[in-house]
Amino acid sequence: MTKISEITSRENERVKRWKRLSSSSTAYREEGLAWMEGEHLVQACADRGGDVETVLIRESRAQDPQARALAQRCHAKEWVVLADRVFDGLCETPSPQGIAALWRWSPAAGIDASLPTLVLDRVQDAGNVGTLLRSASVFGIRQVVALKGTAALGSPKVLRSAMGAHLGLRCVEQCSTETLLAAELPLIATSSHAALAVHETALPALCGWVMGHEGQGVAEAILAACQTTVRIPQPGGEESLNVGVAASICLYEWARQRGFRA
Repeated sequence: MTKISEITSRENERVKRWKRLSSSSTAYREEGLAWMEGEHLVQACADRGGDVETVLIRESRAQDPQARALAQRCHAKEWVVLADRVFDGLCETPSPQGIAALWRWSPAAGIDASLPTLVLDRVQDAGNVGTLLRSASVFGIRQVVALKGTAALGSPKVLRSAMGAHLGLRCVEQCSTETLLAAELPLIATSSHAALAVHETALPALCGWVMGHEGQGVAEAILAACQTTVRIPQPGGEESLNVGVAASICLYEWARQRGFRA
């Protein structure tokens, strides 16, 4: 049976703990909990079987049938109804939707070289990282490996940008270049100097797509270890593409060559 609690004070110790989760980019690593704010992320937890510890509901939405039905679908052990000012104080978004979930989640340990993978090499912008995870999930990638220097995968900003993609991905973070190369996963990167365009290249089903730092690109040591490099044609003549856009183009072509099989 679901326990229902009420909290009215911002000084409550649980509220202070949740504030760390909602505002810190790395608190999830200590707590083993991810802050899933808003109806879309809570819905993703419900739809994809996320292990939800607690559902938080704004007092003004506590009797809302839609909010209650969504909370019930999460199968959390506890609902906490928070005074409006307390709930709003936890949220980093300008217009809180009145519902959030604490999802039990921690990054995986070690690279699984049997999974199609997206490798993030020092991608620093949280919005870019979230977009990369979302595209990875959409096009059938099953694992994301974030090298040291990449934005924290479980930060609230990345979670919001990824729109629930974490629930379908095996995520490894703070990985070293040495660990990546030791996994012997066939690596592919983009390069403006590559002989063949991405759509002209026979892309392997099992591989690791490497996407690099927004300004510096893929590190030389990793680029040198790539079995394949591909070029994205840019007939308009711009110097480069946003890393999230480049990844989406490459992953679409990879999925197309596989017949869009899941």
